Amino acid sequence: MPFSEYKRKLGDRVGHNWRVPNVHGRRQIRHVVYDTNYWKSFVYSRLAVPMGDRGCLSLFGAKPEQHRLLVEHLTAEYRVKTEGRGRTVDEWKMRPSVTDNHWFDCLVGCAVAASMQGVVLPGTDVKPLGRRPRLKLSELQGRRR
Repeated sequence: MPFSEYKRKLGDRVGHNWRVPNVHGRRQIRHVVYDTNYWKSFVYSRLAVPMGDRGCLSLFGAKPEQHRLLVEHLTAEYRVKTEGRGRTVDEWKMRPSVTDNHWFDCLVGCAVAASMQGVVLPGTDVKPLGRRPRLKLSELQGRRR
């Protein structure tokens, strides 16, 4: 189901292609669900931005061998344009000759975590999440009475 069609439930925290479902009372661990294909395309697009431009994700230094393993993980997958339900999306698949993509997955997770904290890339037409005012314990106890 596309994230745009997700019906928000009471207690869910919803953001840009991610959500934290309410797990209160279910004895489950709190977790985040996100659109992996969207976020992998987002990170990959950041790597394609020219050095020094806005939104660029770059590797530092002049010695490429220092980043060889990271680059191998970042290129362990490729995208395939897929159409369905009236929309076109990138679907990411592992290359047959490669087995490790963990650091790519970690970088994507970092991008999602940044979004959860309210980080927004200028020019992406994504509005930052409004912060809820902090509640005092005395206010919560007063509501219960």
